[in-house]
Amino acid sequence: MKNSWIPFLGLVIAGMSSVATMAQDVTNFPSKPIRIIVNFPPGGTVDVMARSVAQKLTEKWGQAVVIDNRPGAGGNIGAQAVALAEPDGYTLLATPPGPMTINQYLYKDMRFDPAKLNPVIMMASVPNAIAVRMDFPANTVKELVAFIKANPGKVSFGSQGNGSTSHLTGQMFATMAGGEMMHIPFKGEGPALTEILGGRVDLFLGNISAVLKLYQNKQIKLLGVASPSRTPMAPDVPSSQELGMPDFVASAWFAVAAPPGTPVAVVNKLNAAIAEVLKLPDVQQKMASLGGEVMGGSPADMHTLLLTERARWKKVIETANVKLD
Repeated sequence: MKNSWIPFLGLVIAGMSSVATMAQDVTNFPSKPIRIIVNFPPGGTVDVMARSVAQKLTEKWGQAVVIDNRPGAGGNIGAQAVALAEPDGYTLLATPPGPMTINQYLYKDMRFDPAKLNPVIMMASVPNAIAVRMDFPANTVKELVAFIKANPGKVSFGSQGNGSTSHLTGQMFATMAGGEMMHIPFKGEGPALTEILGGRVDLFLGNISAVLKLYQNKQIKLLGVASPSRTPMAPDVPSSQELGMPDFVASAWFAVAAPPGTPVAVVNKLNAAIAEVLKLPDVQQKMASLGGEVMGGSPADMHTLLLTERARWKKVIETANVKLD
């Protein structure tokens, strides 16, 4: 009886040893290569951003940070791979909004819970813009809204495809304008913009980076950006606040997340390292070349943004009754 405390003491010591080991592991993190799964094909915006960050992390840590492209199902395939990965910080996800804030309201066969992925950091954001063909009979958003109301269902807008942010942004704008537009989905933004240049589609409400050169070459008109403030990429284009539509906020952001259950200390160390990388002038220049505005922030900041984004896109999808093919 008098020695009954010995097993208990052994458990305490073992627990303390485990905690010490965990702290040591975090201190030495990373001690092997890190894999960043990009859930879209090579060459796209999220891929280029992730590679830029990975290169700097490799230089910083002396451990390889490699990119593994897993495209498909609107980004769900790559996101699912990370959701099922070992939660040790050595497998990460680089993703645009879809798999974390939109797809759960569109896909019936989601095999992971986006809310359980661990937010690490927001890399950058690219605001959406209202692009109009040059000969369209509206030169301001006020005129555009009036035209849409006077011609219900006749104004067309092209998108990157059903369920894409450009599709949902168009539906959001139509709802806020109090009118109805005709959605024409394409396989990517390139074909949609080709049809606008050909005068066969009226609008495109997508990434400003995709339409900026066309605007600068006076091949399209930009009537506004879906952002509370003006963007440095097109400082002469009014913001949603200035347009009298403060809730018209839509952007393609690019984030890093970790598997569910990843230790907080590891997430915080990843966040600090990537935040440091995002401040480097050449990384900021790379982001800007892609139309991105560097974001950064803490995991908590990213979590808050994700909650806001999920609520926003769920409302748009339900209001417009958006369905995938």
